[in-house]
Amino acid sequence: MAFDGTWKIDRNENYEKFMEAMGVGMMKRKLGAHDNLKIIIQQNGDKFNVKESSNFRNIEIDFTLGVNFEYSLADGTELSGAWTLEGNKLVATFTRKDNGKVLKATREIVGDELVQTYVYEGVESKRFFKRA
Repeated sequence: MAFDGTWKIDRNENYEKFMEAMGVGMMKRKLGAHDNLKIIIQQNGDKFNVKESSNFRNIEIDFTLGVNFEYSLADGTELSGAWTLEGNKLVATFTRKDNGKVLKATREIVGDELVQTYVYEGVESKRFFKRA
């Protein structure tokens, strides 16, 4: 599938503002903007295995499209939600457990890049990944 492979962070747009809207403190925002994130995605039908490694943590997530699961962000924020596939785009809606607010996320291949878009409280951020 198109998402399969190893992806390395290349650049961010508005990521610090997004983290600020999420309530991430200044020091963690500065570090998070340079997290050196690498994502390995393996898709088998509607099942995904995603390995994320960064300067802060290494985690492995298994999820099935359309099935709710629990997820914790690098800053400890706990979420619940699901990914779906809309055309060629992975689309997620997650709800924060601490305040009930919604985080929207998408992943799509644009040219030779994986583009992750996040929207929280009206603040949009994009992270661009290149194949490693």
